[in-house]
Amino acid sequence: MSAVPSPKNSDPARDWGHYLSNLVIHSLIRLLLLLPYALRVRLMGAMVERVIGPLAGYRRRALRNLAYIWPEMPAPERAEIAKQCLNNVGRSFIENYSAKDFPERMASNQLTGDGLPALEAAMAEGKPIILVSGHYGNYEATRAALVARGLNIGGLYRDMKNPYFNAHYVKTMEAFGGPVFAQGRRGTAGFVRHLKEGGQLVLLFDQHVIGAPEFEFLGHPANTATSAAELALRYDALLIPFYGIRQPDGLGFETVLEAPISHSNPSEMTQALSDSLAARINADPTQWFWVHRRWRPKI
Repeated sequence: MSAVPSPKNSDPARDWGHYLSNLVIHSLIRLLLLLPYALRVRLMGAMVERVIGPLAGYRRRALRNLAYIWPEMPAPERAEIAKQCLNNVGRSFIENYSAKDFPERMASNQLTGDGLPALEAAMAEGKPIILVSGHYGNYEATRAALVARGLNIGGLYRDMKNPYFNAHYVKTMEAFGGPVFAQGRRGTAGFVRHLKEGGQLVLLFDQHVIGAPEFEFLGHPANTATSAAELALRYDALLIPFYGIRQPDGLGFETVLEAPISHSNPSEMTQALSDSLAARINADPTQWFWVHRRWRPKI
């Protein structure tokens, strides 16, 4: 999507709305980036938790998702999870716009997990690698730690509805490492070419995909893309679940590479990815982005 809406599909009222909302958001980002790193992260977390999240309907959606998954959980406990979720969303947002400070902090972060030896071996052999995660903690923390070690990690993203916001949103993703590609035929072609040329890929798989098959996720069926598993099988690529887990101080991360998913078939491999993320959410539900419509149209 271009930085300016296409005249062919132009709706003046909508375009002005996009322009003005982006002006507010971008101005806020620029102001926050003037602050010391720790202060800006804490402040943005508090703003999304207390103001932006409730006004945008994110808190309501998080509570609805939590009630669907854990109806037996006391309401105050679900409310606390939603509160901490929104704080993490805000922190992750401004971290990802801290294109200099955040990667520098993550560059020295230790990588852990059973997937690290497998990744190092695959790199030594020149074997393709696909890294898969969800909207948990901040996945860019692990991506930044890997890029600092010489990986050329490309990513696939969804265009934002607001084209003005989308223009600078894409630039923040590019600042963390390799090229990024918009979903669609052209983007997928570039994504695959990057993999075949020896680059590594990052995919997030935990959003609803219309028409995708259903897999169990947190005890309920959820439409889930099988593309990560299909690409891994097609190009004999290592498939590694990874996570950037926010630490109690709210600023640090544990950067984890789990053991690779064994090659079998797309369905079994995708379910294994879903189970991996579900285990992380059950361990600490405050870190997942409950604000997405993961189980639509069911709720």
